[in-house]
Amino acid sequence: MNISILIITIAIAFLFTVLFSPIFIPFLRRLKFGQSIREEGPKSHMKKSGTPTMGGIMIIFSVVVTSLIMAMKLTDTISYELWLLLFVLLGYGLLGFLDDFIKVAMKRNLGLTSKQKMIGQVIIALIFFYIIQIHDFSTAIQIPGTSIQWDIGWGYALLIIFMLVGSSNAVNLTDGLDGLLAGTAAIAFGAFGILAWFSSQQIEITIFSLTVVGALLGFLVFNAHPAKVFMGDTGSLALGGAIAAIAILTKLEILLVIIGGVFVIETLSVIIQVISFKTTGKRVFRMSPLHHHYELLGWSEWRVVTTFWLVGLLFAALGIYIEVWLG
Repeated sequence: MNISILIITIAIAFLFTVLFSPIFIPFLRRLKFGQSIREEGPKSHMKKSGTPTMGGIMIIFSVVVTSLIMAMKLTDTISYELWLLLFVLLGYGLLGFLDDFIKVAMKRNLGLTSKQKMIGQVIIALIFFYIIQIHDFSTAIQIPGTSIQWDIGWGYALLIIFMLVGSSNAVNLTDGLDGLLAGTAAIAFGAFGILAWFSSQQIEITIFSLTVVGALLGFLVFNAHPAKVFMGDTGSLALGGAIAAIAILTKLEILLVIIGGVFVIETLSVIIQVISFKTTGKRVFRMSPLHHHYELLGWSEWRVVTTFWLVGLLFAALGIYIEVWLG
């Protein structure tokens, strides 16, 4: 698969999102599906109240349509890996949609309970594990850049649950500023797309990864500061589950921690803040997740976002370097 096909894949997904959004955003506004803002959050965010949310529907629509079109054009068939990626994307997207719908339509600010959300995430992860087991998927994990690997057997099921649930929640935590998640996720999916491309046997995973990149870049047209739409949990949970699924199917499980470094740091900042406050009564950060800390230090929203994009780019480059040049 040559580079021109990769560019075309990104371009089609980008155009789908850009052309679909001006129709869909006013529809969300008419339905009054507006974002509610946390009162304890930065005061500058209060002006964002009422901005249409659930824009993740646009991303998911673009990814599903473009992936199927390009897969059929290039391979004349659709592999179980692509169906599995679409299942995870749609499954976690549906979970996020229910959470968003309860918040904005039913006016229950907390959405699904943490227990309900966790049960849904685990069920999807178990179905994912069951399907790859049917196809004799390897349960070995390998240290990136080396030939060292271990077969962890049924422990792989626990790893999959941890990765899918953890990644979906970590990506969800990162979605707090205009364009922050769309940009960092586009970089991370792009890195996995490149790595899948280097492995010539993973054409459809490459296609899927790059359609997500194109859809996110198209979404950024409307989500960059000042945002006209937010992706909501519909988008963030779907993206988090999908990137973990890609890491599993490409056998780059450990590398997800590096390529998704921004998501890991954001999650750690929340964990550190909670532990510190509960044990000492003191906060390490002015506010968590970490992007809010920098806002409260006086950084502009755009400065925080572009800095996190740059950090995400460095993590992605490091991940590619470890796998391609050291592997």
